[in-house]
Amino acid sequence: MIGIIVLLLFSWLLVHFFEKKNLFALWLLPINKKAVQFSKGFIISALLCVLVMLLEVYLKSSEWILNENMRVGIVLKSFWWDIKSVLTEELVFRGVILYFLIKKIGSWKSILISAISFGIYHWFSYGVLGNVMAMILVFVGTGLMGYAWGWAFSKTKSILLPFGLHLGWNFVYNTIFSQGPLGDMLLIQTGGVEPGEWASLLNFTSGLVLVPVIVLLFVKYLVKGES
Repeated sequence: MIGIIVLLLFSWLLVHFFEKKNLFALWLLPINKKAVQFSKGFIISALLCVLVMLLEVYLKSSEWILNENMRVGIVLKSFWWDIKSVLTEELVFRGVILYFLIKKIGSWKSILISAISFGIYHWFSYGVLGNVMAMILVFVGTGLMGYAWGWAFSKTKSILLPFGLHLGWNFVYNTIFSQGPLGDMLLIQTGGVEPGEWASLLNFTSGLVLVPVIVLLFVKYLVKGES
């Protein structure tokens, strides 16, 4: 949490001293509009994650069951962990650095730099450094998603839409379907068998490629750009 506070303070100071503007006002106002953007992003990513998880259990002939040992407090603690981890990444990759890059070199170059950095970062966070194939796959998947979220930042001039898009996926993936580093959470997958080669490929590409493409289309056609 201290890291987030430092990032927020650093971001605010940069914009304050170099542009004489209030960064939080730029990102959060008008509050109703920004809240809608956040909510749309959260819901869309959450639904996409649910669809990917349902496809997985269908292909594996398995099922999701409620974790009998789960408690409300644990779910809330996990959700808070999701919020902190997502906000940290957003402040680093879709925060004030991207804000100034866009002003300096334009949107698409800045978004591309942000997306490449996001993909490389996940080599370390996913622990795949040295495994060439895994590095390529992780770079493609997280890089595409990073580009979509960076584009959302560029069009809305706010961190709230990419934050909602990011949090919606991470919360459902980690806390609801227990796929994150915190272990078993609300739902646990049980039973089933490993799918065949084509089914595995479909399951893999749905989350790695199809979801980022859908988010890109959402940002392109359904997110209104702001001047």
